Amino acid sequence: MHPLYNEFLEYIDKEDKEKCVEFVLSKLDNKEIDVPTLYKEILEPSLNKFYCDAEEENLCIWKEHVRSSIIRTIIELCYPYILKERRERGIKNLNKKVFIGCPAEEYHEIGARMIADIFTLNGYEAIFVGANTPKEEIRDAINTLQPIYIGMCVTNYFTLIEAEKAISLIKEHTEFTGKIIVGGQAFLSNPDNYKKIGADILIQNYGDIEKLAKEG
Repeated sequence: MHPLYNEFLEYIDKEDKEKCVEFVLSKLDNKEIDVPTLYKEILEPSLNKFYCDAEEENLCIWKEHVRSSIIRTIIELCYPYILKERRERGIKNLNKKVFIGCPAEEYHEIGARMIADIFTLNGYEAIFVGANTPKEEIRDAINTLQPIYIGMCVTNYFTLIEAEKAISLIKEHTEFTGKIIVGGQAFLSNPDNYKKIGADILIQNYGDIEKLAKEG
């Protein structure tokens, strides 16, 4: 666990948005942490390991939503740091578009938003469309944008079928010739599911994105 995680957890457990934001921005400004590490070792665990006491079960939903809202705000504020890190690392613009979103009925978009930033950091033009995107809208966007990669994040196992429908529509009714990338918690217990729904690549960590960029 990252040394800064417990302190951040203390603030977010109290739903203290101001403290959370100030804490993260100060650490980024002082270069005590970079954005990929922040996402992977602080924000993701804070989001995924949310604990709710059984006695407070009626409070769980809104508390989880508040938590997600705070993390979403932090991610938005990180975008200038992503661009700065890209310049400092000497990463060139690859002039390649990546379409990133979630299939229909998938409302957990924060993971996809972080993935979009990591693609940006590695030189791609990442186009993030968010949660619950109907397959027809994905098809139309792809025909217009002509990305090299399509990325879909699936958190809920039950929305794998929606991802499969979207992938099928892309293959049958677009001229897309790139690769379809998937990732998310829905693939943790059975990584081979990405093949079953017709995807080409499974992203399991941020290093996989850096590898894609290097391979061209």
